[in-house]
Amino acid sequence: MARLREQHAAAHELWEQGMSKAAIGRKLGLHQATVRKLVGARSADDVVAKSLQRAHIVDPYVGHLHRRWNEGIRNVAQLYREIQELGYPGGELAVQRHLRRYRTGHGHAPDPGPKPASVREVTSWIMTHPEHLRDEDADKLHRLRERDPELSRLTLHVRKFAAMMTGRHGDHLEDWITDVERDSLAPLAGFARNLRRDFDAVRNGLSLPHSSGAVEGNINRLKMLKRQMFGRASLDLLRKRVLLTR
Repeated sequence: MARLREQHAAAHELWEQGMSKAAIGRKLGLHQATVRKLVGARSADDVVAKSLQRAHIVDPYVGHLHRRWNEGIRNVAQLYREIQELGYPGGELAVQRHLRRYRTGHGHAPDPGPKPASVREVTSWIMTHPEHLRDEDADKLHRLRERDPELSRLTLHVRKFAAMMTGRHGDHLEDWITDVERDSLAPLAGFARNLRRDFDAVRNGLSLPHSSGAVEGNINRLKMLKRQMFGRASLDLLRKRVLLTR
């Protein structure tokens, strides 16, 4: 744990100096994925907590297992077959390990309670316009924001950036980047630093009505035609298809 704390402190110090994750990894001798975990965590304890909270393959079927266990079905092989029919992709050993703890004491398996929101779900709530968010999801996001100030600030920054994109308010970009840089959200601060590297282009993209959509559409059409004609005919026929296809 002491080594992890040292790595976390060193990674954050280098990140605040403006080094990229790849450069930090080379300097500290760490894999880039490890650097991402260290930089994205507020403390070394958070790194450990996230590892412990990783979803287990049995988790989606815990409700069924606990209910049947409390009904008196203690045969692991039978319970394994039951959740297999529900789509469980793992092996019997994982089920046995999960239920082993309930064979001692009173032998009662606790109610697993409601399933917590996944990272993908929370991300979709943040990225969806508040007016288009279902009341149920908006309420869940509101409760999460009340519990986690960092998540609340992140949501605010993301929605401000989305408003810039949809409303073509590129003149607000400088203020947005400054606000993010003053905050303590390391991943978002890295995104803001990258925007500064090509500030004029980003600001123009958020302000002007011009778009590369038409060009990208034609490129996609040409690639599709090329794949359809690959190995079937000569360049002359491909040229005719490109010119005649609209």
